[in-house]
Amino acid sequence: MKATVDPKVLAEAVGTAAKQLPARPSVPVLSGLLLRIEHGTLTVTGFDYEVSTRSQVDTIARTDEQPGAVLVSGKLLAEITKALPAKPVELTAVGTHLEMVCGSARFTLPTMPVEDYPALPVIPNPAGTIDAAAFGRLVAQVAVAAGRDDTLPMMTGVRVELNGNTMAMLATDRYRLAVAEVPWEPAADLPDGLAALIPAKVLAGMAKGFASAGGTVTLSLDQTSPGQGVAGIAGPRHEFTSRLLDGQNYPPVRSLFPKEYAAHAQVPVASLIEVVQRVALVAERTTPVLLTFSLDGLVVEAGGTEDARASEAMDTRFTGAPLTIGFNPHYLVEGLQALNQSVAHFGFVDAFKPAVMTGAPSAGEEPDPHYRYLIMPIRVTR
Repeated sequence: MKATVDPKVLAEAVGTAAKQLPARPSVPVLSGLLLRIEHGTLTVTGFDYEVSTRSQVDTIARTDEQPGAVLVSGKLLAEITKALPAKPVELTAVGTHLEMVCGSARFTLPTMPVEDYPALPVIPNPAGTIDAAAFGRLVAQVAVAAGRDDTLPMMTGVRVELNGNTMAMLATDRYRLAVAEVPWEPAADLPDGLAALIPAKVLAGMAKGFASAGGTVTLSLDQTSPGQGVAGIAGPRHEFTSRLLDGQNYPPVRSLFPKEYAAHAQVPVASLIEVVQRVALVAERTTPVLLTFSLDGLVVEAGGTEDARASEAMDTRFTGAPLTIGFNPHYLVEGLQALNQSVAHFGFVDAFKPAVMTGAPSAGEEPDPHYRYLIMPIRVTR
């Protein structure tokens, strides 16, 4: 095997595949990335029986290209490719080693037996396509609310719902809930009401490879049996597959959104993030930040002990009866960041029921109805 490739493109392909490699592989070959050269393309492959990745890189200087494949340590290769100088990289398989030459830098890496590497799952039939950048933003907005407790696997997933020309994603960890919807192009034979539960961590890692890309992403689903199906996601340079979680008993989370609100507030997102992060410095691990809304503005407070307290006031537009409500500061900041808008609109029922955040480009404008972030309050006695 021999080929010459661009170092920046190689680093991006290797980095994308390496992020999905298991921390503690069940067999040594699963810690490796498979590099295959054929027909002017270098394909970088990773697999752990749960998630597969395939990234493609066009080769340069094809006159000296030799087809073939090698299997090398993925983590080590990712570290090396990130550090290479901006010069063409020559990859050559020599016996049981891979030689990498980039300018005056030379690396020799041991290889593993290619024949021991498992076969990757086949990408299912396409369900439809969506703009790559829109897909990346959609996943980033929703995956932040997914659970991280592996003892509750259903809560660690993002539920993808396909209804006609709309793709919706939902995620919750029981303390917050994110729901987003975007247009997409379904396949001609796709039935309405199709839903699948994809691990949030995996989906977020996939989406990062598409967030700044052009073109479209193709979503494929194979739901042969509960908890045994496969999702495929393919873009201009990357292809992924992931097993599906069993989402048959996913709770009806949309019913958590209030139908009416007793109070509303509009707050600049960037300013509120700064204030919450500043005030929360004195908060203990389980201590909420308190937001007091009134016609005079907003006061953000926190305190871990009698000797460590903080408060800060800021301007806000508020309608309704004065209200003091407590939130987990980490959940609040993550929700504000996920809005991707300049102004946060809060809807409140009372201090003890969930609040809902939406975003708008500027104060006074209608909030974006396609993304909602619900956050449970923390009951506080004062």
